[in-house]
Amino acid sequence: MGGDVFSKGLNENLANDIKKIIKYEKLVIVHGGGDEVTAIAEKLGKPQTFIMSPGGVRSRYTDAETVEIFTMVMAGKINKTIVRWLLRKGVKAVGIAGLDAGMLRAERKKKLMIIDERDRKRIIDGGYTGKIFKVDTELITYLVERGFIPVISPVALGEDFEFLNVDADRAAGQIAGALKADKVVFLTDVEGLQLKGSLVSSLSISEAEKVLPKIGAGMDKKVLASIESLRAGAKEAIISSGLAAEPVSYALSHKNGTVISLE
Repeated sequence: MGGDVFSKGLNENLANDIKKIIKYEKLVIVHGGGDEVTAIAEKLGKPQTFIMSPGGVRSRYTDAETVEIFTMVMAGKINKTIVRWLLRKGVKAVGIAGLDAGMLRAERKKKLMIIDERDRKRIIDGGYTGKIFKVDTELITYLVERGFIPVISPVALGEDFEFLNVDADRAAGQIAGALKADKVVFLTDVEGLQLKGSLVSSLSISEAEKVLPKIGAGMDKKVLASIESLRAGAKEAIISSGLAAEPVSYALSHKNGTVISLE
Protein backbone atom coordinates (compact mmCIF):
# COMPACT_ATOMS: atom_id res chain seq x y z
CA MET A 1 0.00 0.00 0.00
CA GLY A 2 1.62 3.21 -1.18
CA GLY A 3 1.67 6.24 1.07
CA ASP A 4 -0.68 7.98 -1.35
CA VAL A 5 -3.35 5.36 -0.58
CA PHE A 6 -2.88 6.05 3.15
CA SER A 7 -2.89 9.84 2.78
CA LYS A 8 -6.09 9.86 0.70
CA GLY A 9 -7.93 7.91 3.35
CA LEU A 10 -8.16 4.20 4.06
CA ASN A 11 -11.40 3.51 2.23
CA GLU A 12 -14.18 1.02 2.88
CA ASN A 13 -13.81 -0.59 -0.55
CA LEU A 14 -10.23 -1.62 0.13
CA ALA A 15 -10.98 -2.93 3.63
CA ASN A 16 -13.97 -4.94 2.41
CA ASP A 17 -11.94 -6.33 -0.49
CA ILE A 18 -9.12 -7.44 1.82
CA LYS A 19 -11.67 -9.13 4.11
CA LYS A 20 -13.09 -11.01 1.13
CA ILE A 21 -9.71 -12.07 -0.27
CA ILE A 22 -8.35 -13.52 2.98
CA LYS A 23 -11.11 -16.11 2.93
CA TYR A 24 -9.26 -17.91 0.14
CA GLU A 25 -5.78 -16.34 -0.09
CA LYS A 26 -2.90 -15.78 2.30
CA LEU A 27 -2.07 -12.10 2.40
CA VAL A 28 0.79 -9.91 3.62
CA ILE A 29 0.62 -6.10 3.63
CA VAL A 30 3.61 -3.78 3.32
CA HIS A 31 2.95 -0.05 3.57
CA GLY A 32 4.61 3.26 2.83
CA GLY A 33 3.73 6.73 4.07
CA GLY A 34 6.43 9.19 3.09
CA ASP A 35 4.09 12.20 2.97
CA GLU A 36 3.00 11.57 6.55
CA VAL A 37 6.65 11.31 7.65
CA THR A 38 7.35 14.66 5.99
CA ALA A 39 4.32 16.32 7.62
CA ILE A 40 5.17 15.07 11.12
CA ALA A 41 8.87 15.92 10.74
CA GLU A 42 8.03 19.49 9.75
CA LYS A 43 5.65 19.83 12.71
CA LEU A 44 8.56 18.76 14.90
CA GLY A 45 10.73 21.47 13.37
CA LYS A 46 12.79 19.16 11.17
CA PRO A 47 12.43 20.25 7.51
CA GLN A 48 12.97 17.37 5.10
CA THR A 49 15.56 17.30 2.36
CA PHE A 50 15.08 15.36 -0.88
CA ILE A 51 17.87 14.37 -3.24
CA MET A 52 18.03 13.25 -6.87
CA SER A 53 20.15 10.34 -8.06
CA PRO A 54 21.98 10.46 -11.43
CA GLY A 55 19.30 8.08 -12.70
CA GLY A 56 16.58 10.61 -11.85
CA VAL A 57 15.20 8.85 -8.74
CA ARG A 58 14.08 11.29 -6.03
CA SER A 59 14.39 10.17 -2.41
CA ARG A 60 14.46 11.45 1.15
CA TYR A 61 17.84 12.30 2.65
CA THR A 62 17.80 10.47 5.98
CA ASP A 63 20.14 11.87 8.60
CA ALA A 64 20.35 10.64 12.22
CA GLU A 65 17.43 12.77 13.44
CA THR A 66 15.26 12.00 10.41
CA VAL A 67 15.66 8.22 10.77
CA GLU A 68 14.29 8.45 14.32
CA ILE A 69 11.25 10.39 13.09
CA PHE A 70 10.88 8.00 10.13
CA THR A 71 10.87 5.00 12.49
CA MET A 72 8.43 6.65 14.91
CA VAL A 73 5.92 7.55 12.19
CA MET A 74 6.22 4.45 9.99
CA ALA A 75 6.35 1.79 12.73
CA GLY A 76 4.06 3.79 15.02
CA LYS A 77 1.34 6.08 13.73
CA ILE A 78 0.93 4.78 10.17
CA ASN A 79 1.34 1.11 10.98
CA LYS A 80 -1.09 1.15 13.90
CA THR A 81 -3.63 3.26 12.00
CA ILE A 82 -3.74 0.58 9.29
CA VAL A 83 -3.99 -2.20 11.90
CA ARG A 84 -6.88 -0.43 13.65
CA TRP A 85 -8.65 0.12 10.31
CA LEU A 86 -8.44 -3.60 9.51
CA LEU A 87 -9.44 -4.74 13.00
CA ARG A 88 -12.64 -2.69 12.67
CA LYS A 89 -13.49 -4.89 9.69
CA GLY A 90 -12.81 -8.08 11.63
CA VAL A 91 -9.43 -8.71 9.96
CA LYS A 92 -6.86 -10.15 12.39
CA ALA A 93 -4.08 -7.71 11.56
CA VAL A 94 -0.74 -7.60 13.38
CA GLY A 95 1.53 -4.59 12.93
CA ILE A 96 5.27 -5.24 12.76
CA ALA A 97 8.31 -3.34 11.52
CA GLY A 98 10.80 -4.74 9.05
CA LEU A 99 13.42 -4.88 11.79
CA ASP A 100 11.32 -7.17 14.04
CA ALA A 101 12.92 -10.61 14.40
CA GLY A 102 15.62 -9.36 12.00
CA MET A 103 13.14 -9.70 9.13
CA LEU A 104 14.68 -7.01 6.91
CA ARG A 105 18.45 -6.63 7.07
CA ALA A 106 19.96 -3.82 5.06
CA GLU A 107 23.37 -2.42 4.23
CA ARG A 108 23.78 1.22 5.13
CA LYS A 109 24.74 3.28 2.10
CA LYS A 110 28.04 4.92 3.09
CA LYS A 111 28.08 7.39 0.18
CA LEU A 112 25.46 8.68 -2.23
CA MET A 113 25.95 10.14 -5.70
CA ILE A 114 23.48 12.97 -6.25
CA ILE A 115 22.66 15.65 -8.80
CA ASP A 116 22.66 19.06 -7.11
CA GLU A 117 20.60 22.16 -7.90
CA ARG A 118 23.23 23.22 -10.46
CA ASP A 119 22.89 19.89 -12.26
CA ARG A 120 26.32 18.74 -11.05
CA LYS A 121 27.19 15.29 -9.73
CA ARG A 122 28.25 15.25 -6.07
CA ILE A 123 29.09 12.56 -3.53
CA ILE A 124 27.59 13.02 -0.07
CA ASP A 125 27.43 10.99 3.15
CA GLY A 126 24.90 8.19 2.83
CA GLY A 127 23.05 8.93 6.06
CA TYR A 128 20.67 6.24 7.29
CA THR A 129 19.29 4.87 4.06
CA GLY A 130 19.67 1.15 3.44
CA LYS A 131 19.67 -1.43 0.67
CA ILE A 132 18.05 -4.71 1.67
CA PHE A 133 20.35 -7.72 1.38
CA LYS A 134 18.42 -10.32 3.39
CA VAL A 135 14.78 -11.14 4.12
CA ASP A 136 13.97 -13.61 6.91
CA THR A 137 10.40 -14.79 6.38
CA GLU A 138 10.08 -16.91 9.55
CA LEU A 139 7.95 -14.40 11.51
CA ILE A 140 5.77 -13.59 8.48
CA THR A 141 5.13 -17.27 7.82
CA TYR A 142 4.39 -17.95 11.50
CA LEU A 143 1.73 -15.23 11.58
CA VAL A 144 0.15 -16.07 8.22
CA GLU A 145 -0.14 -19.79 9.02
CA ARG A 146 -2.06 -18.90 12.18
CA GLY A 147 -4.58 -16.72 10.38
CA PHE A 148 -3.07 -13.30 11.05
CA ILE A 149 -2.40 -10.60 8.44
CA PRO A 150 1.08 -9.09 8.93
CA VAL A 151 1.18 -5.33 8.30
CA ILE A 152 4.84 -4.43 7.76
CA SER A 153 6.48 -0.99 7.92
CA PRO A 154 9.66 -0.37 5.87
CA VAL A 155 12.16 0.08 8.71
CA ALA A 156 15.14 -2.24 8.35
CA LEU A 157 17.96 -3.24 10.67
CA GLY A 158 21.48 -2.25 9.68
CA GLU A 159 24.67 -4.24 10.04
CA ASP A 160 25.47 -2.29 13.21
CA PHE A 161 21.86 -2.72 14.42
CA GLU A 162 20.89 0.84 13.50
CA PHE A 163 17.47 1.84 12.15
CA LEU A 164 17.52 2.25 8.38
CA ASN A 165 15.03 3.84 6.00
CA VAL A 166 14.31 1.47 3.11
CA ASP A 167 11.97 2.20 0.22
CA ALA A 168 8.53 0.69 0.88
CA ASP A 169 7.94 -0.51 -2.69
CA ARG A 170 11.32 -2.21 -2.88
CA ALA A 171 10.81 -3.72 0.57
CA ALA A 172 7.48 -5.16 -0.61
CA GLY A 173 9.19 -6.53 -3.71
CA GLN A 174 11.95 -8.19 -1.71
CA ILE A 175 9.48 -9.68 0.78
CA ALA A 176 7.30 -11.01 -2.06
CA GLY A 177 10.35 -12.56 -3.69
CA ALA A 178 11.53 -14.20 -0.47
CA LEU A 179 8.03 -15.63 0.09
CA LYS A 180 7.91 -16.86 -3.54
CA ALA A 181 4.56 -15.09 -3.73
CA ASP A 182 2.13 -15.93 -6.52
CA LYS A 183 1.41 -12.23 -6.95
CA VAL A 184 2.62 -8.93 -5.55
CA VAL A 185 0.28 -5.95 -5.95
CA PHE A 186 1.54 -2.38 -5.67
CA LEU A 187 -1.45 -0.19 -4.81
CA THR A 188 -1.15 3.47 -5.73
CA ASP A 189 -3.45 6.39 -6.59
CA VAL A 190 -3.39 5.86 -10.38
CA GLU A 191 -4.59 3.02 -12.61
CA GLY A 192 -1.10 1.76 -13.40
CA LEU A 193 1.91 2.61 -15.55
CA GLN A 194 1.23 5.14 -18.28
CA LEU A 195 3.52 5.76 -21.23
CA LYS A 196 2.81 8.49 -23.79
CA GLY A 197 -0.53 9.15 -22.10
CA SER A 198 -1.82 5.58 -22.36
CA LEU A 199 -2.18 2.87 -19.73
CA VAL A 200 0.19 -0.05 -20.26
CA SER A 201 -1.77 -3.22 -19.48
CA SER A 202 1.13 -5.68 -19.50
CA LEU A 203 4.91 -5.90 -19.79
CA SER A 204 7.47 -8.67 -19.69
CA ILE A 205 10.34 -8.19 -17.25
CA SER A 206 12.72 -7.42 -20.15
CA GLU A 207 10.31 -4.80 -21.54
CA ALA A 208 9.97 -3.25 -18.08
CA GLU A 209 13.75 -2.97 -17.78
CA LYS A 210 13.93 -1.19 -21.14
CA VAL A 211 11.26 1.42 -20.31
CA LEU A 212 12.43 2.01 -16.72
CA PRO A 213 14.64 5.04 -17.59
CA LYS A 214 11.65 6.73 -19.28
CA ILE A 215 9.32 6.47 -16.27
CA GLY A 216 8.63 9.44 -13.97
CA ALA A 217 9.35 9.79 -10.27
CA GLY A 218 7.30 7.58 -7.97
CA MET A 219 6.17 5.11 -10.61
CA ASP A 220 9.81 4.27 -11.43
CA LYS A 221 10.28 2.74 -7.97
CA LYS A 222 7.18 0.60 -8.36
CA VAL A 223 8.40 -0.74 -11.71
CA LEU A 224 11.89 -1.30 -10.27
CA ALA A 225 10.36 -3.07 -7.24
CA SER A 226 8.26 -5.23 -9.60
CA ILE A 227 11.39 -6.27 -11.51
CA GLU A 228 13.25 -7.03 -8.27
CA SER A 229 10.35 -9.08 -6.91
CA LEU A 230 10.27 -11.26 -10.03
CA ARG A 231 14.04 -11.68 -10.01
CA ALA A 232 13.84 -12.72 -6.33
CA GLY A 233 11.16 -15.37 -6.83
CA ALA A 234 7.68 -13.81 -7.09
CA LYS A 235 5.63 -15.04 -10.05
CA GLU A 236 3.79 -11.87 -11.08
CA ALA A 237 3.73 -8.17 -10.20
CA ILE A 238 0.80 -5.80 -10.67
CA ILE A 239 0.77 -2.01 -10.29
CA SER A 240 -2.81 -0.88 -9.76
CA SER A 241 -5.15 1.66 -8.15
CA GLY A 242 -5.91 1.36 -4.46
CA LEU A 243 -8.93 3.60 -5.01
CA ALA A 244 -10.89 1.24 -7.32
CA ALA A 245 -14.18 -0.42 -6.33
CA GLU A 246 -12.43 -3.71 -5.48
CA PRO A 247 -8.77 -2.70 -5.55
CA VAL A 248 -6.98 -5.98 -4.87
CA SER A 249 -9.53 -8.25 -6.58
CA TYR A 250 -9.45 -6.15 -9.75
CA ALA A 251 -5.66 -6.28 -9.77
CA LEU A 252 -5.50 -10.04 -9.18
CA SER A 253 -7.99 -10.69 -11.98
CA HIS A 254 -6.20 -8.21 -14.32
CA LYS A 255 -9.28 -5.97 -14.57
CA ASN A 256 -7.18 -3.02 -13.52
CA GLY A 257 -3.53 -2.03 -13.56
CA THR A 258 -0.27 -2.97 -15.25
CA VAL A 259 0.83 -6.61 -15.09
CA ILE A 260 4.56 -7.35 -15.18
CA SER A 261 5.57 -10.98 -15.68
CA LEU A 262 8.69 -13.02 -16.34
CA GLU A 263 7.74 -13.61 -19.97
